[in-house]
Amino acid sequence: MLTISNSVTIDEWELELTAIRSQGAGGQNVNKVASAIHLRFDVPASTLPEFYKERLLALSDHRITKDGVIIIKSQEHRSQELNREAALNRLVSMIKGATVVQKARRASKPSRSSQKKRMDKKTKHGKNKALRGRVDY
Repeated sequence: MLTISNSVTIDEWELELTAIRSQGAGGQNVNKVASAIHLRFDVPASTLPEFYKERLLALSDHRITKDGVIIIKSQEHRSQELNREAALNRLVSMIKGATVVQKARRASKPSRSSQKKRMDKKTKHGKNKALRGRVDY
């Protein structure tokens, strides 16, 4: 069982974990051992609450297919167990990240004193530039 929060969990039967061969350099070990993990999680068919499903399916992430299946491939470690843990941790962080609600931004207005300071600074800078001109005798 994978714990997302106090009230939300994912059962093992909802996750499809497949061991595959890793890519890249690694000598003879990479040709013999299937140490990478391919995780598939079907969001619409899962037991997640509707709020979680809606937020996940609304994400524009390359790991989510058109059918709503999350595909995560983990191959950064040499052992299958560590790659399995890394894939599960990535799934949990993805689900938690999707449910974070951004605080609404309210536009602020500059204060009157800051506007006055800005204008004073501009006029002072303009006077300095005017003094740099050609001198007439």
